[in-house]
Amino acid sequence: MIEDRWNLVENAVIPVSGSESLVPVALRKEGSDHLVIEWSDGHRSVYAWKHLRANCPCAGCREERLAPPDPFRLLKPAELAPLAPVALTPVGRYAYKITWSDGHDTGIFTLEHLRELCQCPQCTLKNKPGEPEGVSRRRDAPGG
Repeated sequence: MIEDRWNLVENAVIPVSGSESLVPVALRKEGSDHLVIEWSDGHRSVYAWKHLRANCPCAGCREERLAPPDPFRLLKPAELAPLAPVALTPVGRYAYKITWSDGHDTGIFTLEHLRELCQCPQCTLKNKPGEPEGVSRRRDAPGG
């Protein structure tokens, strides 16, 4: 079942209809470590899976990002295995849910959030001066 979901994304253009002005017209995996989204305005967004996971919008992940690092935290066995997406599921016409190999699936990535997270060269240049590459420009990020 999981393979079927990715085959759909890898081998087909996924049309998205609706009245939204900015919608994905195609999604696909590029290699084993990137997601590519073609948008209705012609923009081609590229995302490293690690970047998407690091910017997961779920409450648990946001809380974890805001908490100070715990030097005594023990890793769970699932955290030692390479992290990979196993499914990308549309949520209505406004978002996608990514299910990860460690079972995490509570992050709902809105189309707006996905566009903000784009890592293509054009969008990377729009980062704030001095901002490290790969850092999200989300409104809830400190200094954002």
